Amino acid sequence: MPPFLSLIIPAFNEEGRLSDTLQKVNGFIKAQSYSSEILVIENGSTDRTFAIAQEFSKSNKEFSVHQLAERGKGLAVKHGMIAAQGEYRMMLDADLSMPVDQISRFVPPQLENIDIAIASREAPGAVRYNEPQYRHLGGRVINIMIRLLAMPGLHDTQCGFKCFSAKAAKDLFPRQTLKGWAFDVEVLFVARMRGYTIREIPIPWYYYAQSKVKPIPDALRMFSDLIRIRINALTGKYA
Repeated sequence: MPPFLSLIIPAFNEEGRLSDTLQKVNGFIKAQSYSSEILVIENGSTDRTFAIAQEFSKSNKEFSVHQLAERGKGLAVKHGMIAAQGEYRMMLDADLSMPVDQISRFVPPQLENIDIAIASREAPGAVRYNEPQYRHLGGRVINIMIRLLAMPGLHDTQCGFKCFSAKAAKDLFPRQTLKGWAFDVEVLFVARMRGYTIREIPIPWYYYAQSKVKPIPDALRMFSDLIRIRINALTGKYA
């Protein structure tokens, strides 16, 4: 019987915090009444990320570790979403900038009849902690660009916590073409094209200085990827 919830954790050079993250996730799932699986997707790390995940999975049967040679967060999440078996499939950033106890808000019974639920740092009720002002302003610039070119109406498409029904995940992720940071904009863009419902969930979000986000290079890359998404749509690649 498939698990109720699959948690997908992309992990690139996360040896410094992965063990703590896996312990917290394990504590969360052990406290739930439903069944879960956790897929750690390591791709291209140059540190002990894969070894740490493997060692943890040996003593925790709900955890499995997948290793990809090619880098790219989008590639890792796509692999995890397609490999997962859960009725609901949720991606989690390895830094757990959203506390694990918030996961329950993305699935039944707390949230019903939704195809896709995305964590939002900007929707009414969300709270940000410890984030530098320059980082917040940079994120807002990127978000304005995303709303103008791809996803009008959504406050925050880039928070790394998103949950999909199995039906939506099976339909959307095989259509994903982007391997990097803009992959989730692409997936949400295609979801809206195909009539799926998207709900933003305001969350408490904690900034950690080890973040791999680089505001200016990422903004330029995002603009390029948004143009690619529009071209893909016009040429029928998402049909």
